Amino acid sequence: MLTLIPTPIGNLQDITYRTLEVLKQCNLILCEDTRVAKQLLMLLKERYALETSYKDILSFHEHNGNERLSSLGKRLESENVLYMSDAGMPVISDPGQLLVEYCQKNGVEYDVLPGASAVPLVYAASGFESGKFYFYGFLPSRGSERSRELAKVMANGIDTILYEAPHRILKLIEEIATIDTNRELFAAKELTKRHQKYYRMEASTLLELLRTESIKGEWAVVIAGKCEEEPTLSYQELLQIDMPPKPKAKLMAKLSGKSVKECYESLQKK
Repeated sequence: MLTLIPTPIGNLQDITYRTLEVLKQCNLILCEDTRVAKQLLMLLKERYALETSYKDILSFHEHNGNERLSSLGKRLESENVLYMSDAGMPVISDPGQLLVEYCQKNGVEYDVLPGASAVPLVYAASGFESGKFYFYGFLPSRGSERSRELAKVMANGIDTILYEAPHRILKLIEEIATIDTNRELFAAKELTKRHQKYYRMEASTLLELLRTESIKGEWAVVIAGKCEEEPTLSYQELLQIDMPPKPKAKLMAKLSGKSVKECYESLQKK
């Protein structure tokens, strides 16, 4: 059986009891980065007296995932295998998706434990009122693809959550401000960690502020959704437009509440 476990996104105390129990019983640990996983296991052992009995700890990421599955697939069926991401929920912006898909296709039993995730946390902290959001993850790092994707995000009308690396956070805010200087943003730095900080303000204001502050650490940004207002047309303005009578009568009917026939007949009298 495969169990995918969440790991703290910063604060070690966010580990769950269920996760600790699964760690005690697993035979094989798969993880994004064995160095990160071993460091976390060491800290858990020191703080919670965690005793593990796993035989192997192996890397599993986007570059070697399919190769690993070809050699380890049978162990998923016969052993207690655990997958842990570097931080947060597995599968969310994470190669654990390959494991879930493999289990589904091959009838292997699997479970995903609940736990820390930056996505709902940053949205809850934003205070944005719509209650609806779209999680994008990381934008492309550069080029026209990044510009196209950001333009889509800015125009989708839904609050959207992005992740961004510290060396690109100023670039991201500048790009957003270029598209819409007044767009409201919520940005969170180092979630759950000692130097966690929240910012909620317009893009241009945030850009100026971050130019004067330390931007080290991981970032999550919520872009407030903003629908483009549809142009409005009054009934009198419509009457002045030179266009074929049939489509014009249909528009007149929508604006006036009259039937299309009545509107069409009135146009014929003029």
